[in-house]
Amino acid sequence: MRSGAEPGVTTWLPDGCQPDSSGESVHLSHSRTIKSCAVTAVVATALMAPGAGAAVASQPTSGQAADAAVASFDALCRSHDRNYVLKSYYRGPAKYNLRCGTSTWGWKHIKARHGWNATMDRKINAAFWSGKPNGRGGFSTYTASCPSIEKFRTILGTPAGPNELLTAYKVNSPAAAAKC
Repeated sequence: MRSGAEPGVTTWLPDGCQPDSSGESVHLSHSRTIKSCAVTAVVATALMAPGAGAAVASQPTSGQAADAAVASFDALCRSHDRNYVLKSYYRGPAKYNLRCGTSTWGWKHIKARHGWNATMDRKINAAFWSGKPNGRGGFSTYTASCPSIEKFRTILGTPAGPNELLTAYKVNSPAAAAKC
C-alpha cells in the first residue's frame, strides 16, 4: 500500500505494479499489465473510499427494476409484432426465445395468465439451464425431496417455431410421483 495524492486516501497496488513519478500504476514489461494495474488500483481505491457506499443507495430496488423490465417489454411489444424476440434463454448451445406473442402464447400470455417479474424470469432461466425435460416439449425444475415434485414448468412450441417459449408457470398441483 502507498499513500495517495489526497491526505488519508490509500491506494493499493498489486504485486508487479510500480508507481511512477505522477502516481500512476506502471509495470515496466507488458502493456496489458499496465492496464490491469491501473484498473485494479482504481477499483481498490473506490472500494476503500469512505463514501463509496453512498452511490449504491440511489440504485433502484429490485421491485423498481422488475417494473421497469415489464414496462420495457410492454413498450417493445406495442411497437413490434408478435414474433419480436424479447429475450433468449440458453441450455448449452441450444437457444430458446421468448417472443412478444399473443394472449395464448409468449410473453403477453405469460404476463396475463401467470404474471411477469424478475422471479418469473429467473425461474424460466433455471428451468432451461438446469431443469429436466418434462415430456411437454419443455423443461421443469423439481424439488430435491424423495419423491421429487415438479415445481416449475416451461412449455415450448409456438406458431413462430418449435424452440420458442409457449408458456411458463409454477406447478400448483403436482402429479402423483413414484415411490422412492
